Amino acid sequence: MLKKRIITALITGAFLGLICIIGGGLRAGGFTGNGLYLFAMWYNRLIMGLVIGLAGDWKIINSVLNRYVRGGLLGFVISSAFFLSTGMQDTVAFLAGIVYGVIIEYTARRYD
Repeated sequence: MLKKRIITALITGAFLGLICIIGGGLRAGGFTGNGLYLFAMWYNRLIMGLVIGLAGDWKIINSVLNRYVRGGLLGFVISSAFFLSTGMQDTVAFLAGIVYGVIIEYTARRYD
């Protein structure tokens, strides 16, 4: 069911966004004064969850690996927006977004 997939992907994206807040806060030199940056990072992961949740039937390759390719590709595209907005300074968050895309897709598919 699409509704369950979207909810699962949103929850997973929100949770991974919290992990990003912790990592981003440590990389940015603390949490004080970095609220907007950290919120934008969390929001980026939430949007990633929404898009991946909606893309359940999207086929990129004709293989059982399609879901992981789709998750990684959507993670790449969505994380690129955040990466570019930081002046391409936060490479760790960008690369994590690709991995998180695969994780979100995996959990959405598993509980779908």
